[in-house]
Amino acid sequence: MTRRSVVLINPRMCRPKSVRLPLSVLAVGAILEGRYDYEIIDGNLDANAVNRAVTAAQREDCALVGVTVMPGPQVAPAIEISVAIRAAHPSVPIAWGGYFPTLYPDSAINAPYVDYVVRGEGERTIVQLLEQLPDAGSPDPASNSSSNHSDALRGIAGVTWKQDGQVVHNPNRGFVPPDEHPPLPYERVGDVGRYLRPSFMGSRTAVHQAALGCRYHCTFCGVVSMFDGYTRMGSSARLELALTTLSRNYSANAMQFYDHNFFDNEESSQAPLEVLSRFNLPWWCYARADTLANFSPRTWDRLRTSHLRMAYIGAEAASNAVLRRMKKGSRAEHTIEVARLCREYGVIPEFSFVLGGPEDPEDEIENTLQFIKKLKGINPECEIILYFYSPTPQRASGSKKDARPLLDSYGPGGPELPTTPEEWTQPQWLNYVCHQDAPWLSPKMRRRVRDFARVLACRFPTVQDYATPAWGKTLLKTLAGWRYQSGRYANAWELELARRFIPLRQPQRDSL
Repeated sequence: MTRRSVVLINPRMCRPKSVRLPLSVLAVGAILEGRYDYEIIDGNLDANAVNRAVTAAQREDCALVGVTVMPGPQVAPAIEISVAIRAAHPSVPIAWGGYFPTLYPDSAINAPYVDYVVRGEGERTIVQLLEQLPDAGSPDPASNSSSNHSDALRGIAGVTWKQDGQVVHNPNRGFVPPDEHPPLPYERVGDVGRYLRPSFMGSRTAVHQAALGCRYHCTFCGVVSMFDGYTRMGSSARLELALTTLSRNYSANAMQFYDHNFFDNEESSQAPLEVLSRFNLPWWCYARADTLANFSPRTWDRLRTSHLRMAYIGAEAASNAVLRRMKKGSRAEHTIEVARLCREYGVIPEFSFVLGGPEDPEDEIENTLQFIKKLKGINPECEIILYFYSPTPQRASGSKKDARPLLDSYGPGGPELPTTPEEWTQPQWLNYVCHQDAPWLSPKMRRRVRDFARVLACRFPTVQDYATPAWGKTLLKTLAGWRYQSGRYANAWELELARRFIPLRQPQRDSL
């Protein structure tokens, strides 16, 4: 008997030089191993991804097309691929999973080319959905239904579907610890070397996710809506297996961890640090200022011997009152202490700030810009990433079993949220969801932040820029010096002119 096949698609979301291993579709593929045949299509590397996806879906045994979708620039390519598959193969079910459909399930399912939305962690949900699809039957576009026999769908936790145009949200599915998932089948992406890209840490930088979730509930963070406080670190054995495979089999010489919060607490950090200390792999991770500020000198020594090169730390604001409103759980003093500790122990802190919240944004912005200059005085090597505040759907109060992310409007008094995937691709919403703008910001506020960011980037070129020659960085630092000191950030025509010939890397846009 021929096994049914599944097509897993990672739509385009970055330039080929910024591509990294598609962990989301690899995680789903891992659980399909031995149960279904499957093919992974990555739009970041495959310029012919749409045609390839249509061809893959035409197989007689194709049971499902799964598309992973992040909010922002990945939505439009996901639409393009899904529309093409639906037009060519209307009887093949299409499921969207990932952050976008988890945060905005009603918008995602409200499309004629999406039959199922997989909310939250999707591995086990996909398996159960595939088991029920033979009984559920094919999509029925004429009646705007996900299947011909909807009773087969009602017991699948974590799925949103539609019947006669009515949206049905099945109860949430609980999360499982990382160790209960099989190792990632890296070989399924073909030439793994294409994904090991140069970074300031090494010539072949790989990615891995060692932990799931985050226990905190910051109001601007999509992880809250995805995991609702759940967090779990994988075992040392799982981490060691991944590092061994990536370094020995594929010659990775640096690591970027995609964990939502690598250091949940000091005690749980000891085991992964011990593993990392056995590998000569410089690494980068996400971390919290309050956690790092309270680490003992012994743990900071372990960070140094583990080859931690940079930590992305959510500083967010200069005011403790603002941090409390954000439900951040940390204080500005923690950020200052971490800047000092990182300098002492040779770790580069990459501080991110979310500016311009809806409550008193102008004063908040000015306070934060001055705070950033204070941090630079303490640790000149610290990197700064600036975003505008973007609220994300928080879970409704009540039963956790049925509590989906909910948000009717974009912040207090903001516009109503889009109701279709197409609306989410409009420039206004792309800027909002990517933290590039907010409806309550005035033109003056936007200009002030962008002018400051331009001067700051030239005065302190990022260490992540391994392409710009030293003379170019020196020239920009010299040109920007007086503006940085005087606070005269506006109309920096000389910096704009210089950057036409010296295109500095932008970590906020390019990541590593």
